[in-house]
Amino acid sequence: MENAFMTMCAACAVGKDKDFGGKVVGVRAADVSFVLDELTGTRPRWKGSALIDPSRIAMAGQCVGGASALGTMAKDSRVRAGIDMDGSTFAALPSGGLSRPFLFLGSQAVHSPAGKDPSWARDWRHLTGWKRWLVVSEAQHASFTDIPVLADQLGLEHGARLSGARALEITRRYAGAFFDLHLRKKAQPLLDKPSKRYPEVKHCSPERKTCV
Repeated sequence: MENAFMTMCAACAVGKDKDFGGKVVGVRAADVSFVLDELTGTRPRWKGSALIDPSRIAMAGQCVGGASALGTMAKDSRVRAGIDMDGSTFAALPSGGLSRPFLFLGSQAVHSPAGKDPSWARDWRHLTGWKRWLVVSEAQHASFTDIPVLADQLGLEHGARLSGARALEITRRYAGAFFDLHLRKKAQPLLDKPSKRYPEVKHCSPERKTCV
């Protein structure tokens, strides 16, 4: 075939397409909405669909998965709460703002209010409901995945001073607290102020550009 072009890595073209992240988030948001249609619609495709409480659906992700959580919430009101773990955001939020609960949880080096990524600060002012901005000291981008846990077990470097086990504990504890608060209506003081048990986690004020 003449003039044919094939790429082995679609993501490698990111530098040539300024809206690459927005397109990825848009596709993922559409995928999530499709799954919700199939599972909670009038003719659900899963026999166990009655187990799903459509009033308690939330979404969390790391990297572009976290960006997709915010993008999906901007398009689909069935997603009642969301978490972005260390992901730059791309989706345009509604002009009237997004009033459903959202948590930013990221690495201190990149996602502090005065850090390298400005996207959280841009979107923060459009989040009009419950919201928190937390960063974890000594964490890296992959700290919110299982990579550091596996790397530590194999004796491999993963780039973070924070151990994989500690990163996993923090991620589980704060994500769990967020979902318990907003889906189960159980009070979670952990999300309201710094914790002596988790001193690595800093509560940020983007208005003051500080994290304590």
